[in-house]
Amino acid sequence: MSARGPGENAIADWIGRQEVAFDVIDPRPMRLMQATLDHPVSVKPGAALPPLWHWLYFSCPAPQKTIGADGHPQRGDFLPPVALPRRMWAGGRLTFERALRIAESVQKTSTIKDIKTKHGRSGELCFVTVNNAFHVNGEFRLAEEHDIVYRGNPVPGAQTPEPQPAPDAGDWQRLIEPDPVLLFRYSALTFNAHRIHYDRPYCLDVEGYPGLVFHGPLTATLLIGLVRENIPGAWISEFRYRAVSPLFDTAPFTIAGRRDGDSVELWACNHEGGLAMKAMAVLS
Repeated sequence: MSARGPGENAIADWIGRQEVAFDVIDPRPMRLMQATLDHPVSVKPGAALPPLWHWLYFSCPAPQKTIGADGHPQRGDFLPPVALPRRMWAGGRLTFERALRIAESVQKTSTIKDIKTKHGRSGELCFVTVNNAFHVNGEFRLAEEHDIVYRGNPVPGAQTPEPQPAPDAGDWQRLIEPDPVLLFRYSALTFNAHRIHYDRPYCLDVEGYPGLVFHGPLTATLLIGLVRENIPGAWISEFRYRAVSPLFDTAPFTIAGRRDGDSVELWACNHEGGLAMKAMAVLS
């Protein structure tokens, strides 16, 4: 199917586009993150960055005049000019070779791997896959394949599909209270101005959600943190996650997991037991 949107040139030419960014693993975002999650970590010089906390770094410094109506930077620079208005994290796959550490200078190389347009139950969808590779002084540390999904605005009166049931109770589980302060703090830490996470009238009136949307990356971070809490000292070599249905600040939700040898199955479910995110961690 053609990767074209109304009034756009073909966006397939964006495949292969690349950008390089640099950042230093400063301890301050780590301190703020541990305060936000009530999760103590070492912030001494040389201490390891917990997995997925690299999302606190490499923020996009887009000028205010380039911000779109949804709070995201306007498309057409690195990310393709997809015409569909709503954007969400769909999932990702990561391989951890070695930890990033405090005070290290890190190079991030991002490449548009693929662009696909599909038709789902809720209408047209466009998936953009970005490969991120992280190096320190030329040494490979982390590879990430990140899926972004674009979709149309909600159709008035359309019924939202019911999410599939989550697995039965696992070896561990924890209740999460998704209050607006938590969402605001994580948005601030990741320099994420997407309005679905803090602007309730925009969520309800423009994008048709019942409440503020809980960040997909934060859900994934809580899931991988569940592994670290229950298997202290384990090295997570691979992590895969996929968003299935959104979570909102209108009700608590549960994160859970169960171990089977070197694999850990993880999931998040809403207050009604519907699956919101599923993930898998591989230990080594």
